[in-house]
Amino acid sequence: MKIEQIYTGCLAQGAYYITSNGEAAIIDPLREVQPYLDRAKKDQVTIKYVFETHFHADFVSGHVDLARKTGAKIVYGPNANCDFDCISAADGQEFTVGLVTIKVLHTPGHTMESSTFLLKDEAGKDHCIFSGDTLFLGDVGRPDLAQKAASMTQQDLAGLLYESLMNKIMPLADDVIVYPAHGAGSACGKNMMKETVDTLGNQKKLNYALNQPDKDTFITAVTDGLLPPPGYFGMNVAMNKKGYESFDNVLKHGLQPLEPIEFLERAKLTEALILDVRNASEFATGHIPASINIGLKGDFAPWVGALIVDVKQPLLLVTKGGEEEETITRLSRVGFDQVLGYLNGGMDAWLAAGKEVDTVNRISANQFATEFVNNETYVIDVRRDTEYAAEHVADAYNRPLAFINEWFHGLENDKPFYIHCAGGYRSMIAASILKARGIHHFKEIEGGYKAISETTVPRTDFLCQSKTMAS
Repeated sequence: MKIEQIYTGCLAQGAYYITSNGEAAIIDPLREVQPYLDRAKKDQVTIKYVFETHFHADFVSGHVDLARKTGAKIVYGPNANCDFDCISAADGQEFTVGLVTIKVLHTPGHTMESSTFLLKDEAGKDHCIFSGDTLFLGDVGRPDLAQKAASMTQQDLAGLLYESLMNKIMPLADDVIVYPAHGAGSACGKNMMKETVDTLGNQKKLNYALNQPDKDTFITAVTDGLLPPPGYFGMNVAMNKKGYESFDNVLKHGLQPLEPIEFLERAKLTEALILDVRNASEFATGHIPASINIGLKGDFAPWVGALIVDVKQPLLLVTKGGEEEETITRLSRVGFDQVLGYLNGGMDAWLAAGKEVDTVNRISANQFATEFVNNETYVIDVRRDTEYAAEHVADAYNRPLAFINEWFHGLENDKPFYIHCAGGYRSMIAASILKARGIHHFKEIEGGYKAISETTVPRTDFLCQSKTMAS
């Protein structure tokens, strides 16, 4: 028996590859399936099953393509209604993979079909659980994502989650290994540990949700402080339930090199959004007017999903040379399949063609320090509210990037301001969105709060309420 966790940091997502005696199973695969096919070929095993812990909200699974290419059966837990051929397994149903057994434990609460898969080794001993979004390390799955589909409140779902954990998970032995679907950084939880594997016994000690004295306090604890889910979540669920275009076709359609004139014409004709995935400093120096910058070298896919929202939005790409395929792949993981092509030759080709270029007024933290005047300097901090609450520039306004589509309306273009995040990645995203919407009278601070904290700019270092920005 061999179990391998295939962890994708930019999605904070764990897929699992299991082999035993010539057979294999994949749990919660990523959208692109060729790596699993290559691995199975190398190991000389047949992929027999694709197990899905739930209808994932935060990424598009590779289950449909994988089943199509291998003949493997797709297995969900109870209550899973798919528009393609799948097994909606009964609670307690068992499946064999070589000499090991995988048992379905129906654990509703995060969603109604959510299930945990218990793997029994060759000797029949409980070895590990693939807990999906039911149990994370340090947390449990949020119970608010499926309330509309289930016609239940988040409190109702939290109550179901409590029963699932207490009746199905907690009775298992302490030495059972926990393999969750997500780690720190995922929007599916709020208190996840940075580790990606642990024992159940350790989670029984450390996980706040597993240590609540009763059901009512559990419900209160897990529903407190939940942020609104990203808008694309529901669209990813629909794709996972109904099926989707083959990733091979998505990649083929997206890998269309376009010369500057054709690129511009296609943008106008299709109303495509120009997505520039270069790093922040490159974007600041020169970019296509009205393009949006979300750097590939960061939490790229989640931010695309959170800010662009509609997975059907046509996209045209500006990348560094050789990064086109990676960009299309990472977009597809969150359901953005409508890439129409990329700028052939990148910004060098655009400049050579004499096309219009815009820039972002990016300044150093030291320059910001020389210009800062208490109560007069208008500063927008786009970090999360918890980051802001821990410490922030005195008199700064907190406007998290995730909600920019709401708060940008309150800005006055004739009133200059400064904008920053923690290190410069998020603030450049914000800067690009603001400029695309006609707001240009600001300066973005390179290095973000980390660099600002090393200057003489006055700061508050205690928990407080965020400052309200007049609209």
